[in-house]
Amino acid sequence: MVRNQTFGTKAAEALLIAALALISFSSLFPIIHNLAISFSSPAKAMAGFVTVFPKEFNLESYKKLFEDSVFFQSFWISVKRVGITCFISFFISLLMAYPLSRSRREFKLRDVYMWLLIFSMMFNGGLIPFYLIIRQMGLMNSFWVLVLPMLVNVFNVILIVNYFRSIPKELDESAAMDGAGPWYKAFRIYMPLSMPVLATTTLFLIVTVWNEFMLGMMFINHEDSIPLQTYMQQIVVRIDPTLIKSIEDVKRLASVSDKTLGAAKIFASMLPIMLVYPFLQRFFISGIMLGSVKE
Repeated sequence: MVRNQTFGTKAAEALLIAALALISFSSLFPIIHNLAISFSSPAKAMAGFVTVFPKEFNLESYKKLFEDSVFFQSFWISVKRVGITCFISFFISLLMAYPLSRSRREFKLRDVYMWLLIFSMMFNGGLIPFYLIIRQMGLMNSFWVLVLPMLVNVFNVILIVNYFRSIPKELDESAAMDGAGPWYKAFRIYMPLSMPVLATTTLFLIVTVWNEFMLGMMFINHEDSIPLQTYMQQIVVRIDPTLIKSIEDVKRLASVSDKTLGAAKIFASMLPIMLVYPFLQRFFISGIMLGSVKE
């Protein structure tokens, strides 16, 4: 059908495009502004002259960043943490969601376990009991204290449960007639058919784990064992007088400030998420829509 393009229709579309462009720019502005600061001189950045373009372009902040061994150590810890947490949590969520998606006839205690999950999502035991449990388990200053508390995400489990319930029961029944057991059906039928919601929940978990910093602040006391986001809480330019041996060293220190170096580190810490998101974004809409509606 051919639609008549009246002046009013064209004007409305132009306004809509302009509004979407403005919203997109406002969403990207903090990233662009931060990137511009990281490439600017300390004087211009501190004076507030930097908006979307660098002022007095220089790379000293990134040179200083590449000399910071603690930053890369924290970066690697965060990468390792995200990889291990997402790998284990993927299978835990799948193994929790499959029985909870069964009918009451197949799993009589389904509702009891579901209410326990919902209760744990809404309430917790408090910060002090949590701290005491971590200490009694001997996880203080351990890498696993960054992983174990993040393994079970109830919201993601509920999304996967609802997605499993949207899969036609005929597939389950035909597989059972062919002799397939629960393990076969979970990993050979439900998991391949649920890639949109599994990719969506994995994206949620990657962002959550990458941005989490409280566990490192509370339970890790060694600088070389903290994750990146915890390290970002204490970024400063450390000036060691013993390293100043010439006028060139003085000039170099003057070309870096807390603000420009911090902007460089913030942008570097955002890059992994910005690189991962485009590969999972195509699953996002279908996964969140189908996994959020219960039949």
